[in-house]
Amino acid sequence: MMHRSYSAPITAAAGLIALVVAMGIGRFAFTPILPMMQEDAGLSVAEGGWLAASNYAGYLLGALSATGFRLSRLVAIMVGLSTIGVTTLAMGLGDNFVAWNVLRFLAGVASAWVLIAGSSWCLERLAELGRPRLSGVVFAGVGVGIVIAGIVCLVMMQSGVGSTGAWVFFGVMSLVLTALAWPVFRPANLSHPPSPDISSFPWSADSMRLVLCYGISGFGYIIPATFLPAMAREVIRDPAVFGWSWPIFGVAAMVSTLTAAVLTAHFSNRRLWAVGHVVMAVGVALPVFWSGIVPIMFAGLFVGGTFMVIVMVALREARDVGGAHATSLIGAITASFALGQIVGPLSVSYLVRATGGFSAALLVASGLLVVSAVALLRPASVQR
Repeated sequence: MMHRSYSAPITAAAGLIALVVAMGIGRFAFTPILPMMQEDAGLSVAEGGWLAASNYAGYLLGALSATGFRLSRLVAIMVGLSTIGVTTLAMGLGDNFVAWNVLRFLAGVASAWVLIAGSSWCLERLAELGRPRLSGVVFAGVGVGIVIAGIVCLVMMQSGVGSTGAWVFFGVMSLVLTALAWPVFRPANLSHPPSPDISSFPWSADSMRLVLCYGISGFGYIIPATFLPAMAREVIRDPAVFGWSWPIFGVAAMVSTLTAAVLTAHFSNRRLWAVGHVVMAVGVALPVFWSGIVPIMFAGLFVGGTFMVIVMVALREARDVGGAHATSLIGAITASFALGQIVGPLSVSYLVRATGGFSAALLVASGLLVVSAVALLRPASVQR
């Protein structure tokens, strides 16, 4: 595809902006806004779980369609970013629960398109420009977006601004950031890449193991990623305290991606992936065995500091294992991750109603993460 040439730093910055919008806002702004919606809209934990699940169901559809539709990656990025801005803004313009679910679903579809198309295009361009290590800057966009969303919501809660104002702010912010990145992603022509045929992928026990373990990653991290501020709010009602749980999560995610290049020089993808699951499992289980706001903050640090590293190394491992069929395997593991994210919030909704707290859901997630870490460290059944 012919495309106007931009420098590696500009390309990386555009990728960062795209993931700020797609993930920091389109996916995760809901997390710090949830306590605000509980306060001013009377939203229950169960209803919050359904809104989260709608977003993740959209992400699943987006992940599946991103490997099969015939739009160019750049068109997918632009359509996705625009959709996130509009649907986020619309969340603040009404109070219908069904409409909220539809909007969160559409934002999920768009987020998957931007993450898959945006990250792959940026990584490809950075490799062509001889600056592959700047990929850490691209993936840092997730953490940057989470930090911004967390701090903005913290300030708004202290200032008495409600959830409506938060949604409108993030919708406008998304559209402004999209306009900034638009020139870099604007295609010179709309050539259509061939669609991968996932049915032709030579499945093995090893590739299926990657799919299942990545799905567990999605299930394990999404519970704190969705409900961490709500959990903190149950311990301390002061937003000046519980509101910091989400920015901590984002700072950890941002720093971990920037240091991942150093770690991958010394450890294999699977070892890093397995260690990430163990650390995440500890973070997920901490609030169960240690009461108070401190373990919740540590949970944000441990889970936030591992989930994007897991995403990065899992995609790299899928490329290695998939070979000529790498796109198909990446699509499969991304769909599995998305499915885990759907099951996670729904499990929380059910278990909170059944047990009256988050402990059961956290223990299930922690246990699955440990089991998957052991599975990842087993020798591959197919030599690469």
